[in-house]
Amino acid sequence: MVNIPFIILFAVSMIFFAYSVTKKIGLVRQGRSLNRTDRGGIRTAATLINAIFQKSVIRGSFGINHALLFWSFLILLLANGEFLLSGLFPRISFGMLPAPVHHWLKLVFDIVSVLVLIAVIAAALRKIFHPLYKESRTAEAFIILGVIGALMLAYFGITSFEIMMGWLPWKFAPFSALFSVAYLGLDTEGIHKLAVFFWWAHAVLLLGFINFLPYSKHMHILTAIPNVFFKLLDKPAIPQRENFETVQVLGAEKYQDLTWKDLLDSLTCTECGRCQVNCPANLTGKPLNPRTLIHKIKENMNAKQAELVGEGEHQISKDAIWACVTCGACMEVCPVFIEHAPKIIKMRRNMVQMNSDFPEELLNLFENMEQRSNPWGIAPSERTKVFSGIKAKDFNPEETEYLFFVGCAGAFDSRSKQITLAVAMLMNEAQVTWGTLGKDELCCGDSLRRLGNEYVFEQMALKNVEMFKARGVKKIVTQCPHCFTTLKNDYKQYGLDIEVIHHTQLLDELVRDGRLKVNDNHKKSVITYHDSCYLGRHNGVYEQPRNIIKAITGKAPVEMERTKDTAFCCGAGGGRMWMEENLGERINVNRAQQALDTNAGTLCTACPYCMTMMSDGMKDLNAKSIFVKDIAEVLAESVLL
Repeated sequence: MVNIPFIILFAVSMIFFAYSVTKKIGLVRQGRSLNRTDRGGIRTAATLINAIFQKSVIRGSFGINHALLFWSFLILLLANGEFLLSGLFPRISFGMLPAPVHHWLKLVFDIVSVLVLIAVIAAALRKIFHPLYKESRTAEAFIILGVIGALMLAYFGITSFEIMMGWLPWKFAPFSALFSVAYLGLDTEGIHKLAVFFWWAHAVLLLGFINFLPYSKHMHILTAIPNVFFKLLDKPAIPQRENFETVQVLGAEKYQDLTWKDLLDSLTCTECGRCQVNCPANLTGKPLNPRTLIHKIKENMNAKQAELVGEGEHQISKDAIWACVTCGACMEVCPVFIEHAPKIIKMRRNMVQMNSDFPEELLNLFENMEQRSNPWGIAPSERTKVFSGIKAKDFNPEETEYLFFVGCAGAFDSRSKQITLAVAMLMNEAQVTWGTLGKDELCCGDSLRRLGNEYVFEQMALKNVEMFKARGVKKIVTQCPHCFTTLKNDYKQYGLDIEVIHHTQLLDELVRDGRLKVNDNHKKSVITYHDSCYLGRHNGVYEQPRNIIKAITGKAPVEMERTKDTAFCCGAGGGRMWMEENLGERINVNRAQQALDTNAGTLCTACPYCMTMMSDGMKDLNAKSIFVKDIAEVLAESVLL
């Protein structure tokens, strides 16, 4: 018998769903172009691993419950597909299959439906009693969980009717069989009416749920798999180059100035909250919340707001934009690979380059960089004075293997100069040939780029690349992770593709090869290690620094509460090194306390920015029981003294 009411309901639902999805796709297509279709095999594999097998979901808090829901939904797609098809064409159903196949399918659906119901109850209880963040207790979240639970109950009601009619042996739907108590006490007419109610309840809930998706955070059910496929394959997330000759708007002023992938990100956010509970800015009371940042972009796009940054309802505040330390913690934990920091950099670019709208304290930095190529505005001739105690050669590709790119901090900051000398002396001890560019060395430009001053960064990068090529540089060693990642990764956009290593990588190799002999000076020392974001999370250098500490002390470092890929930033990244921290708690003090909690006697860093921030943090805490040293300094004490 043809079910005319259902055919009408289904047709209207599908037309509206197609309209809604088409409208959202149209908004995404307004974004700027971006190639994310390269390396299709790698993308397909990443999608299978992270989207289908849920690797990125499972590694986070309560991830296994979400993965269980996802896998169950994949299986129930068959059951729901058959339900809709049989509603349109009543004679078509799994009942047409051979009895054994039909029965075993029903058993699988029955078990999976129970698992979904359990997962839904667990999710609801978690939101009530232990939410990852309190704002997750929304009416929408509970309505969706309620609808999913009701769908499962309606399925049990339909299947228990099939059992009662003798169409399905109860042992192939044992949980549905238990649900047959709903029919107790009813006559034949009452049983049929209740079965019809369950059928229509399932139909209305299913089609209603499908049409609700495009207008809720659960849009990620449709966009998550494509978003994972189009994810950034390489680390770190290098900012895109600006085309200064053809682009009229630099950076992102409106949502259309973001790429289509940025806009797809905004529709894909599950609002799980993992980003915000790992963001150092958010955790220390800053106005930046990575989750709400992405949500604001979606709201701005849906409302077709004029500008992204501002104080409007669907806009992102300036304080939030400048609070980011570009540590990458949000991107590291996101289960659907949303790219938060690159969007912030694009908005900073627009503010800096189009409107000269940036914190006043950055004015001196920008002027010093333009005029003297270092943050302090010190004369370039002063760069060579760091080596006054030892002889440093000018780099010559015929005589020196490595260019020692000292960096601005290593040349001008009084504390970082000690690290520079320690690295130089260790290389001399291991008979590594190295040279410098002397007064000709320019800043790498990392802070400029992350602060949004892309034009000055590009001029600096082009000059550096030209100089490296002219002087025949093939290998670079640097003590600063910011120099390391910029020269190694960002400069590829400007035609430089050479070997760049951080001093911890080189020193680890020299110790392992026996070219540096470690004594017993620090065998009794208890050391903890702070992972630099730009060395660790951005570039995956975790083990080499720890190997050095283990060689020095004979034991692994005492790890802090947050470590390796979940390490807490020092607060200096993203150009924040040159800005005062006026809102909330100080990030560096927070991290310094985490180091103190280990009861270690020495805190080792591997970055001049981290050295400054951790030293200042310890002073603010009046901590006198712990020394803050670079790994190179501690190794030098164990090799040279």
